[in-house]
Amino acid sequence: MDNTSRVLVYRWVIFSIMALAYFWAFFHRVCPAVVALDLQDAFGLSGGLMGLLASAYFYGYSLMQFPAGVLSDTLGPRKAVSLFLVVGGAGSIFLGAAPDLGIALFGRVLVGVGAAMVFTTMKIVSQWFRVREFSRMAGLLLTAGGLGALAGAGPMAVLSDWVGWRLSFEGIGIATIGLAIAVFVLVRNRPGEMGLPTVAELDYGGVDPLPAPEQISLWQGVRRVVTEKRVWPVIAWAFLTTGTFFGFGGLWAGPYLMDMYHMTRTEAGSVLNMIAVGLILGSPFVSFVSDNVLRSRKQVLMLSSICLVVITGILHLFPRGLPIASLYVMIFVFTVCSSAAGIIAITAVKELFPLEITGTAIGTANQFPFLGAALMQLTLGRLLDTYPRPETGSYSAEAYSGMFAFMLIAVLISVLCAFFTKETYPDAHFR
Repeated sequence: MDNTSRVLVYRWVIFSIMALAYFWAFFHRVCPAVVALDLQDAFGLSGGLMGLLASAYFYGYSLMQFPAGVLSDTLGPRKAVSLFLVVGGAGSIFLGAAPDLGIALFGRVLVGVGAAMVFTTMKIVSQWFRVREFSRMAGLLLTAGGLGALAGAGPMAVLSDWVGWRLSFEGIGIATIGLAIAVFVLVRNRPGEMGLPTVAELDYGGVDPLPAPEQISLWQGVRRVVTEKRVWPVIAWAFLTTGTFFGFGGLWAGPYLMDMYHMTRTEAGSVLNMIAVGLILGSPFVSFVSDNVLRSRKQVLMLSSICLVVITGILHLFPRGLPIASLYVMIFVFTVCSSAAGIIAITAVKELFPLEITGTAIGTANQFPFLGAALMQLTLGRLLDTYPRPETGSYSAEAYSGMFAFMLIAVLISVLCAFFTKETYPDAHFR
């Protein structure tokens, strides 16, 4: 096999392993929604404490975003991802074996810390695939994440019914450590580490047409990111929409469906499968629309926010009594316009900075969406607790209507953030 074939084939081996890392990270982001009531019963939690437990993942994830970006640019993503997956796998085992809330919180934080490094796989992708392929490949990574979300919904509900939520988390933790070993053994940061030419060199007869990389120190890179005014509206948009998505879809959607529509856990998991479908179909769809139809990042963000306003407005006005089929549709569109559209925000951030600080830029920016997720899960739980609970222990329709009103305010603000976002697509197009 010649060098051209080796590069073009082996990059898919690397991509497949990286996709498994995304699968794992997204599984843990949404799985609390189907086992939330089990966790509440096991540890005797109020809505606020349940929100704290679920959001602990995002506190760990957000806290480690900047260090993860730095490690990606210094230690290298292959070693960093391997190490952090071991940490995340251990966290899943701790969560499954937790005798009390304290240990469960510790395990959930470790899972978030481990997942924090997963986004740096995009840096590896940027080294093995062409610049014009990046948005599409990033969309496929999120599709793999969608499959993880699928496993965290319906299949997780079935698995926890079969072996219990504790054994489920413990088994997943062991499998994660196995994935860490695969990353370390099989993945390489760039073709040159295997003695292979870059894709650009293959395309241009052995000569890389891009200019020599700019030498940028760590702190110069950090300064360039935090002082770039154009990046902050994108960050604010992601903070609000990602927070809204994980606050509802990643935790309270399950209890909402069981309380308001009297669904079993398996039935609620079936509806929540639309989160996965939204990620699987939505991620490549929004990338295609951005690259080939609208040729815009800003317009995608604006349209997504407007759709979120409509959906949260409907749920606020009609917290119960909607046709079941409409719930499937709304969860699907909700996911496409919040989490799936987030890939466009990531792409916009990437397009504002040179490749040499891509990890630092995305790591710095990525702290905020997941901080938003952590705060939203906790806030929504505490908001629900402010309403009286019937004797059944379920939350009332008024409580959920108030929750959706808060979400509506958040996505209305995101519309303004999208409006003030500067277009980055032309820069990427002519690069």
